[in-house]
Amino acid sequence: PFPVELKAGKKYAWCACGHSRSQPFCDGTHRKAAPGISPLRFTPQEEKVAWLCGCKRTRTPPYCDGTHKEEAVQGARL
Repeated sequence: PFPVELKAGKKYAWCACGHSRSQPFCDGTHRKAAPGISPLRFTPQEEKVAWLCGCKRTRTPPYCDGTHKEEAVQGARL
């Protein structure tokens, strides 16, 4: 996961495809690398440091829920 300082009321686009070079945020790479996937847009209600998912398998996007520790992720072929 990526520790990120989020600003209240600011709009963010979390990369959902994993191809962005500016992880965990979208840089538009999905348009060619993963055309069927769009970023998740969100606006935090409060300022906080949050852990944003890097494995893209979280059940609470864009926030990390620890899914990266599970066998399905740890045992995945790269």
